[in-house]
Amino acid sequence: MRTAKPSPISETLFKLPDTLLKRKKFVKNEFQAYGLELAKELNDWKNKSLYIRLAKNTPREVLEKAFYFVKDQPRLTVKSKARLFMWKLKELKKPQT
Repeated sequence: MRTAKPSPISETLFKLPDTLLKRKKFVKNEFQAYGLELAKELNDWKNKSLYIRLAKNTPREVLEKAFYFVKDQPRLTVKSKARLFMWKLKELKKPQT
């Protein structure tokens, strides 16, 4: 499990790929950059605001667990990374009984 301290926004913006650098004037917080990175990695750009909201309101550890679950799946078995991510996120948020 990866737990890292939040990095300064200037450092995060420096690491952004070219597709996100075009939008960097709109990114003012670290959670926005993380949400946009999630949208890019999950290939779900039209729902980028959802990922930004999740990055703001959901603990980073839970988001990373769901993301790495999706990333560990074989490419050919996953039809939609975004749907699998949202399913896993829902499962992780359920209270353990």
